[in-house]
Amino acid sequence: MGKLQSLVKDTAIYGMSSIVGRFLNYLLVPLYTAKMSVESGNYGVVTNVYAWTAILLVILTFGFETTFFRFASKENANISKVFSMSMQVVGALCALFLLAVFMLLPSIAGALGYGANPEFIGMMAVVVALDALQAIPFGLLRFQKRPIKFASLKLLFIGMNIAMNLFAFVLLPELAVSHPHIFSGLYNPHNQAFYVFFINLLCTSAITVFFIPELKMFRPTADKALLKSMLKYSWPLLILGIAGILNLNADKIIYTWLVPGQQGVEQLGVYGACVKVAAIMAMLMQAFRYAYEPFVFGSSKDKDSKQLYAKAMKYFVAIALMAFLVVVFYMDILKYIISPGYWQGLAVVPVVMAAEIFMGVYFNLSFWYKLNDETYWGAIFSFLGCAVLFAVNIIFVPKYGYMACAWGSFAGYFTAMLLSYLVGQKRNPIGYNLKDIFSYVILFALVYGISLVNPFENVYLKMACNTLLLALFVAYFIKKDLPLRCWPLIGKYFR
Repeated sequence: MGKLQSLVKDTAIYGMSSIVGRFLNYLLVPLYTAKMSVESGNYGVVTNVYAWTAILLVILTFGFETTFFRFASKENANISKVFSMSMQVVGALCALFLLAVFMLLPSIAGALGYGANPEFIGMMAVVVALDALQAIPFGLLRFQKRPIKFASLKLLFIGMNIAMNLFAFVLLPELAVSHPHIFSGLYNPHNQAFYVFFINLLCTSAITVFFIPELKMFRPTADKALLKSMLKYSWPLLILGIAGILNLNADKIIYTWLVPGQQGVEQLGVYGACVKVAAIMAMLMQAFRYAYEPFVFGSSKDKDSKQLYAKAMKYFVAIALMAFLVVVFYMDILKYIISPGYWQGLAVVPVVMAAEIFMGVYFNLSFWYKLNDETYWGAIFSFLGCAVLFAVNIIFVPKYGYMACAWGSFAGYFTAMLLSYLVGQKRNPIGYNLKDIFSYVILFALVYGISLVNPFENVYLKMACNTLLLALFVAYFIKKDLPLRCWPLIGKYFR
């Protein structure tokens, strides 16, 4: 139980930084959607470019974030050497990437549809390279169980990002009017995407400086045996990561090809904005992942490790379903995160969140092949899931638009999750408590179904009814798996 408490504590710290950070980032979503109209297509551009950077980040890190954990966790591991080798590989990939991008910048920008704005591609190329390099020091902080610095740097980045965006989108337009001789040349109301990318570049560059203490551990190493072993472990993770990130972003990349012209850019902006409403599920996934990787690798040699993984899965499913209910039950409030012009796409939110739950379960299941050094299985599952996503998008997006994108993610992650479970239970079985897990799923379906037929037209009465339904789910969770007698401080009153 002590290890699970440690997992909960670390998840809380990572989660607070992630949730608080994402909440603060929510301030940017209403700002962007208010300043960038659907018709301008600027938010569609931002959505598309960030989808490309997400995929490039996976390629440039080359699976070495997880690989670092695996090799640093081995008995008698030389942490400094493993860290240094990871930095060398990722650093070399980033250097080659930047060289190629800036040599071929006009051609790449033109091929992506940004021939008139090659600076978008140049700025984000530097951002993604710096993010890839930062992934290893961030991984070191997690391995060393230093969540405070990890969380502080994440929040610092977000704080700077928000401050600069408020200046660029709120204060700068006013200054351009009141002091045109000084500021008019700095503000272009028709090219707002530029400010988003430029600010990201400034903030990412600033965060890099704070890793100087960790980078002092770096020592050039020429250990060919270590390099070969790490690459053998990491390349399937790269394929897995590419397929996984494609499940999240392929729809945003290919959408403007499937729906060409201004209509495609506008619809992509609507879809990208509404996906942000579902971000609470992504926060939960990210917080759990940050804490769960070092937890799994650190406890892999314990006799009761499989029981711990099974319990963690049950808690994860229960909390993920609870997060789903919070979002859909209070949609009448949360929809104000985005401008009313984008509300037309809110129907995608429940589908996207369900897909993210499948993604989280799949991540939980993935450790059987990571711990067995059989990461090629993850590549196979993710590739098949990605193939399903592409098929759904290519077949249905031209007719059904961005709703097909949401269902494509749903189908893709469900496929990967199901395959990982079926194969994993044969190769490295874990006794997941399916009875308890399905009891939560059945209660969730019942509660959610009742909310869908909620007869109240009044928003406040509707949310009051939803609150009672949510309280029912939470009460069941507490009674079944978090009894009050086990809680610190108040537990003594329930014994």
